[in-house]
Amino acid sequence: MELKQLLEAKVKQYNRVEFIEYDPISIPHKFSNKTDIEIAGYLTSIISWGRRPAILKSANKLMEIMGFEPYNFIMNAGKKELISLETFVYRTFNYDDCLFALEGLKGLYSNFKSMEDCAYEHYIKEGSIKDSIVGIRNEILKTTHLKRSEKHFANPGSGSAAKRTNMFLRWMIRKDNNGVDFGIWESIPASALMIPLDVHSGNTARKLGLLSRKQNDWKSVEELTNRLKEFDPIDPVKYDFALFGIGVFDNKVISKDQNVT
Repeated sequence: MELKQLLEAKVKQYNRVEFIEYDPISIPHKFSNKTDIEIAGYLTSIISWGRRPAILKSANKLMEIMGFEPYNFIMNAGKKELISLETFVYRTFNYDDCLFALEGLKGLYSNFKSMEDCAYEHYIKEGSIKDSIVGIRNEILKTTHLKRSEKHFANPGSGSAAKRTNMFLRWMIRKDNNGVDFGIWESIPASALMIPLDVHSGNTARKLGLLSRKQNDWKSVEELTNRLKEFDPIDPVKYDFALFGIGVFDNKVISKDQNVT
Protein backbone atom coordinates (compact mmCIF):
# COMPACT_ATOMS: atom_id res chain seq x y z
CA MET A 1 0.00 0.00 0.00
CA GLU A 2 2.85 2.41 0.76
CA LEU A 3 4.38 1.80 -2.68
CA LYS A 4 1.05 2.30 -4.42
CA GLN A 5 0.49 5.52 -2.46
CA LEU A 6 3.92 6.77 -3.50
CA LEU A 7 3.28 6.00 -7.18
CA GLU A 8 -0.20 7.55 -7.10
CA ALA A 9 1.18 10.70 -5.52
CA LYS A 10 3.88 10.98 -8.18
CA VAL A 11 1.34 10.45 -10.97
CA LYS A 12 -0.63 13.41 -9.61
CA GLN A 13 2.58 15.43 -9.39
CA TYR A 14 3.85 14.79 -12.92
CA ASN A 15 0.75 14.02 -15.00
CA ARG A 16 -0.02 17.70 -15.45
CA VAL A 17 -0.35 19.98 -18.43
CA GLU A 18 2.42 22.20 -17.04
CA PHE A 19 4.93 19.52 -17.99
CA ILE A 20 3.94 19.41 -21.66
CA GLU A 21 5.98 22.40 -22.82
CA TYR A 22 9.36 20.67 -22.58
CA ASP A 23 8.16 17.18 -23.42
CA PRO A 24 8.01 15.59 -26.91
CA ILE A 25 4.23 15.29 -26.54
CA SER A 26 4.11 19.07 -27.03
CA ILE A 27 4.58 18.53 -30.79
CA PRO A 28 1.35 16.59 -31.50
CA HIS A 29 -0.41 19.00 -29.14
CA LYS A 30 0.03 21.63 -31.86
CA PHE A 31 -2.65 19.86 -33.92
CA SER A 32 -6.37 19.16 -33.62
CA ASN A 33 -7.04 16.81 -36.55
CA LYS A 34 -6.75 13.12 -35.65
CA THR A 35 -4.51 12.09 -38.52
CA ASP A 36 -2.24 15.10 -37.97
CA ILE A 37 -1.95 14.22 -34.29
CA GLU A 38 -1.13 10.60 -35.15
CA ILE A 39 1.54 11.50 -37.69
CA ALA A 40 3.10 14.29 -35.63
CA GLY A 41 3.13 12.04 -32.59
CA TYR A 42 4.57 9.04 -34.39
CA LEU A 43 7.32 10.98 -36.17
CA THR A 44 8.22 12.79 -32.96
CA SER A 45 8.38 9.53 -31.05
CA ILE A 46 10.81 8.09 -33.60
CA ILE A 47 13.38 10.79 -32.83
CA SER A 48 12.69 11.01 -29.08
CA TRP A 49 16.11 10.18 -27.75
CA GLY A 50 18.82 12.55 -26.57
CA ARG A 51 18.42 16.04 -25.16
CA ARG A 52 14.97 17.52 -25.06
CA PRO A 53 15.80 20.85 -26.74
CA ALA A 54 17.32 18.99 -29.69
CA ILE A 55 14.33 16.67 -29.99
CA LEU A 56 11.83 19.53 -29.92
CA LYS A 57 13.88 21.66 -32.32
CA SER A 58 14.13 18.85 -34.87
CA ALA A 59 10.51 17.77 -34.52
CA ASN A 60 9.36 21.36 -34.96
CA LYS A 61 11.59 21.71 -38.01
CA LEU A 62 10.04 18.60 -39.55
CA MET A 63 6.53 19.94 -38.91
CA GLU A 64 7.58 23.25 -40.47
CA ILE A 65 8.90 21.51 -43.59
CA MET A 66 5.51 19.81 -43.87
CA GLY A 67 3.77 23.19 -43.56
CA PHE A 68 2.27 22.08 -40.25
CA GLU A 69 -0.07 19.86 -42.28
CA PRO A 70 1.60 16.47 -41.83
CA TYR A 71 -1.23 14.35 -43.24
CA ASN A 72 -1.68 16.54 -46.32
CA PHE A 73 2.08 16.63 -46.89
CA ILE A 74 2.51 12.87 -46.61
CA MET A 75 -0.37 12.12 -48.96
CA ASN A 76 0.15 14.87 -51.54
CA ALA A 77 3.75 16.10 -51.50
CA GLY A 78 5.45 16.11 -54.89
CA LYS A 79 9.12 15.72 -55.76
CA LYS A 80 9.85 19.39 -55.05
CA GLU A 81 8.33 19.24 -51.58
CA LEU A 82 10.08 15.97 -50.75
CA ILE A 83 13.44 17.41 -51.75
CA SER A 84 12.98 19.97 -48.97
CA LEU A 85 13.48 17.09 -46.53
CA GLU A 86 17.16 17.03 -47.50
CA THR A 87 17.74 19.73 -44.89
CA PHE A 88 16.39 17.49 -42.11
CA VAL A 89 18.61 15.31 -39.96
CA TYR A 90 18.46 14.29 -36.31
CA ARG A 91 21.48 12.38 -35.07
CA THR A 92 21.42 9.06 -37.00
CA PHE A 93 17.95 9.74 -38.46
CA ASN A 94 18.81 11.28 -41.82
CA TYR A 95 17.12 12.29 -45.07
CA ASP A 96 16.83 8.71 -46.35
CA ASP A 97 15.29 7.57 -43.08
CA CYS A 98 12.89 10.49 -42.99
CA LEU A 99 11.78 10.06 -46.59
CA PHE A 100 11.22 6.36 -45.97
CA ALA A 101 9.19 7.09 -42.83
CA LEU A 102 6.92 9.50 -44.68
CA GLU A 103 6.49 7.20 -47.69
CA GLY A 104 5.84 4.29 -45.35
CA LEU A 105 3.17 6.27 -43.56
CA LYS A 106 1.64 7.22 -46.90
CA GLY A 107 1.38 3.54 -47.69
CA LEU A 108 -0.25 2.88 -44.32
CA TYR A 109 -2.81 5.66 -44.80
CA SER A 110 -3.52 4.40 -48.31
CA ASN A 111 -4.66 1.12 -46.77
CA PHE A 112 -6.21 2.39 -43.53
CA LYS A 113 -8.35 5.38 -42.64
CA SER A 114 -6.15 6.03 -39.62
CA MET A 115 -3.16 4.58 -37.84
CA GLU A 116 -5.59 3.50 -35.15
CA ASP A 117 -7.36 1.23 -37.64
CA CYS A 118 -4.04 -0.40 -38.50
CA ALA A 119 -3.14 -0.86 -34.83
CA TYR A 120 -6.57 -2.26 -34.01
CA GLU A 121 -6.57 -4.73 -36.89
CA HIS A 122 -3.47 -6.35 -35.43
CA TYR A 123 -4.48 -5.89 -31.78
CA ILE A 124 -7.81 -7.66 -32.20
CA LYS A 125 -6.15 -10.89 -33.34
CA GLU A 126 -4.84 -11.76 -29.87
CA GLY A 127 -5.57 -8.69 -27.78
CA SER A 128 -1.90 -7.73 -27.61
CA ILE A 129 -0.44 -4.25 -28.04
CA LYS A 130 2.76 -5.99 -29.07
CA ASP A 131 0.95 -7.15 -32.20
CA SER A 132 -0.11 -3.55 -32.87
CA ILE A 133 3.47 -2.34 -32.68
CA VAL A 134 4.72 -5.08 -34.97
CA GLY A 135 1.76 -4.56 -37.31
CA ILE A 136 2.36 -0.82 -37.72
CA ARG A 137 6.07 -1.47 -38.23
CA ASN A 138 5.46 -4.13 -40.88
CA GLU A 139 2.99 -1.90 -42.70
CA ILE A 140 5.60 0.87 -42.93
CA LEU A 141 8.35 -1.57 -43.93
CA LYS A 142 6.37 -2.54 -47.02
CA THR A 143 7.82 0.59 -48.62
CA THR A 144 11.16 0.18 -50.39
CA HIS A 145 13.89 1.27 -48.01
CA LEU A 146 17.49 0.95 -46.93
CA LYS A 147 18.12 -1.87 -44.48
CA ARG A 148 19.76 0.57 -42.07
CA SER A 149 16.52 2.53 -41.74
CA GLU A 150 14.78 -0.36 -39.99
CA LYS A 151 16.64 0.35 -36.75
CA HIS A 152 14.46 3.41 -36.21
CA PHE A 153 11.30 1.27 -36.02
CA ALA A 154 11.47 -0.86 -32.88
CA ASN A 155 10.48 -4.51 -33.12
CA PRO A 156 9.33 -6.10 -29.83
CA GLY A 157 9.11 -9.35 -31.75
CA SER A 158 12.91 -9.34 -31.68
CA GLY A 159 13.03 -8.42 -28.00
CA SER A 160 13.17 -4.61 -28.22
CA ALA A 161 11.54 -2.71 -25.36
CA ALA A 162 10.04 -0.42 -28.04
CA LYS A 163 10.10 2.45 -25.57
CA ARG A 164 9.32 5.20 -28.03
CA THR A 165 6.47 3.33 -29.72
CA ASN A 166 4.93 2.44 -26.36
CA MET A 167 5.20 6.12 -25.44
CA PHE A 168 3.41 7.08 -28.66
CA LEU A 169 0.68 4.53 -27.97
CA ARG A 170 0.26 5.93 -24.45
CA TRP A 171 -0.27 9.36 -25.99
CA MET A 172 -2.90 8.07 -28.43
CA ILE A 173 -4.82 5.62 -26.22
CA ARG A 174 -4.66 6.68 -22.60
CA LYS A 175 -7.37 9.04 -21.36
CA ASP A 176 -7.38 11.24 -18.29
CA ASN A 177 -8.72 14.61 -17.28
CA ASN A 178 -5.35 16.36 -17.15
CA GLY A 179 -4.93 17.32 -20.80
CA VAL A 180 -1.67 15.43 -21.33
CA ASP A 181 -2.39 12.16 -23.15
CA PHE A 182 -4.84 12.49 -26.04
CA GLY A 183 -7.01 9.38 -25.71
CA ILE A 184 -8.18 9.69 -29.32
CA TRP A 185 -7.88 5.96 -30.04
CA GLU A 186 -10.99 4.42 -28.57
CA SER A 187 -10.81 0.92 -30.05
CA ILE A 188 -7.92 -0.26 -27.84
CA PRO A 189 -8.27 -0.08 -24.04
CA ALA A 190 -5.67 1.58 -21.82
CA SER A 191 -5.41 -1.72 -19.93
CA ALA A 192 -3.65 -3.19 -22.99
CA LEU A 193 -0.87 -0.59 -23.00
CA MET A 194 2.69 -1.51 -22.04
CA ILE A 195 5.04 0.67 -20.02
CA PRO A 196 7.49 2.82 -22.03
CA LEU A 197 10.67 1.43 -20.47
CA ASP A 198 13.89 3.43 -20.61
CA VAL A 199 17.01 3.88 -18.49
CA HIS A 200 15.33 6.25 -16.02
CA SER A 201 12.10 4.34 -15.49
CA GLY A 202 13.93 1.00 -15.47
CA ASN A 203 16.41 2.07 -12.80
CA THR A 204 13.63 3.56 -10.67
CA ALA A 205 11.52 0.42 -11.01
CA ARG A 206 14.43 -1.74 -9.86
CA LYS A 207 15.11 0.49 -6.86
CA LEU A 208 11.46 0.21 -5.89
CA GLY A 209 11.48 -3.56 -6.26
CA LEU A 210 9.10 -3.55 -9.20
CA LEU A 211 11.50 -5.02 -11.73
CA SER A 212 14.03 -7.81 -11.23
CA ARG A 213 15.24 -8.28 -14.79
CA LYS A 214 18.44 -6.31 -15.52
CA GLN A 215 18.03 -5.76 -19.26
CA ASN A 216 15.70 -3.09 -20.63
CA ASP A 217 14.02 -5.41 -23.14
CA TRP A 218 10.51 -6.60 -23.95
CA LYS A 219 10.55 -9.22 -21.20
CA SER A 220 11.25 -6.43 -18.72
CA VAL A 221 8.42 -4.39 -20.22
CA GLU A 222 6.06 -7.31 -19.61
CA GLU A 223 7.36 -7.93 -16.09
CA LEU A 224 7.07 -4.29 -15.04
CA THR A 225 3.68 -3.74 -16.67
CA ASN A 226 2.29 -6.83 -14.94
CA ARG A 227 3.50 -5.49 -11.59
CA LEU A 228 1.92 -2.11 -12.25
CA LYS A 229 -1.35 -3.82 -13.15
CA GLU A 230 -1.49 -5.01 -9.55
CA PHE A 231 -1.94 -1.35 -8.56
CA ASP A 232 -4.26 -0.36 -11.43
CA PRO A 233 -5.32 -3.03 -13.94
CA ILE A 234 -7.37 -0.53 -15.94
CA ASP A 235 -4.71 2.15 -16.41
CA PRO A 236 -1.30 0.64 -15.56
CA VAL A 237 0.83 2.93 -17.74
CA LYS A 238 -0.24 6.03 -15.84
CA TYR A 239 2.64 5.05 -13.57
CA ASP A 240 5.00 5.96 -16.42
CA PHE A 241 4.66 9.52 -15.13
CA ALA A 242 5.68 8.40 -11.65
CA LEU A 243 8.63 6.22 -12.64
CA PHE A 244 10.06 8.71 -15.11
CA GLY A 245 9.38 11.64 -12.80
CA ILE A 246 11.07 10.01 -9.82
CA GLY A 247 14.05 9.02 -11.96
CA VAL A 248 14.57 12.38 -13.63
CA PHE A 249 12.72 15.23 -11.96
CA ASP A 250 11.97 14.24 -8.38
CA ASN A 251 12.24 17.19 -6.02
CA LYS A 252 13.46 19.38 -8.88
CA VAL A 253 11.90 22.00 -11.10
CA ILE A 254 11.37 20.42 -14.51
CA SER A 255 14.19 21.26 -16.89
CA LYS A 256 13.99 21.54 -20.64
CA ASP A 257 17.55 20.20 -20.81
CA GLN A 258 16.78 16.76 -19.38
CA ASN A 259 17.55 13.78 -21.58
CA VAL A 260 14.97 11.48 -23.11
CA THR A 261 16.32 7.98 -23.71
